[in-house]
Amino acid sequence: MDLNTIKEVARPKARGELSGWRDGDAFLGGGTWLFSEPQPKLTRLVDLAALGWQPLTVSAEGLEIAATCTVAQLDALTLPVEWTAAPLIGQCCRAFLASFKVWNAATVGGNICLALPAGPMISLTAALDGEALLWAADSSERRLKIVDVVTGPQKNALRPGEVMRSISVPAAALTTRTAYRQVSLANHGRSGALVIGTRAANGSFALTITASTPRPIRLRYDALPTIDTLRADIEAAVDVWYDDIHGLPAWRRHMTLHFAQEILAELSAGAR
Repeated sequence: MDLNTIKEVARPKARGELSGWRDGDAFLGGGTWLFSEPQPKLTRLVDLAALGWQPLTVSAEGLEIAATCTVAQLDALTLPVEWTAAPLIGQCCRAFLASFKVWNAATVGGNICLALPAGPMISLTAALDGEALLWAADSSERRLKIVDVVTGPQKNALRPGEVMRSISVPAAALTTRTAYRQVSLANHGRSGALVIGTRAANGSFALTITASTPRPIRLRYDALPTIDTLRADIEAAVDVWYDDIHGLPAWRRHMTLHFAQEILAELSAGAR
């Protein structure tokens, strides 16, 4: 879609050129959402592509994902064999249920910053204890856990002029066992509930809930909880179940609790 209110497109090539943020600006990553509907409040786009960030970096510390890394680039990455959580990347990429055109344009950072409850890059990076590096217009920076970046439907914790530079996923999270569950009302519909469990070698367990809630919910335990404890903690943590055309709150709650039980059973296998 043409954005007929845009008067200027800035293409910074270095961090110092990201200053000068003003009302009416928007950062442009892949643009798959930005160009999908009218944006009457926007007058300038700041295109991040020319910054030339390395899409993916694998190291002993873990995986660094540039905010401008595309879904296709992430899905094609070959990871070390000891990173047992690697299959989760493909599972979450496929939760997009999008065409190859979207895969080759949509960015990981864009999906997170857009903050749709069903954003699968939110699900992936939150479940793997991801942390975002945020650059401010005044050249300062800060780090924020992905579960804290998304604050509600299309609401995030970024300040005006702040840009997401990258997402760091620690190696410890990438060596966990994982269990993934996702459901949509239609075969090619937006996720109504997406739940991920992780279990570390030390026995700790975490459950990450997305799509069925307005923001990501992450529950952590030093050891496997009982199903009654897990259900009670979910009910206490979720103050409201998301409600839109892709699923009623009662259905989202039911599927989330059902998936939590399945995930706990799967990750408990051989543990006791």
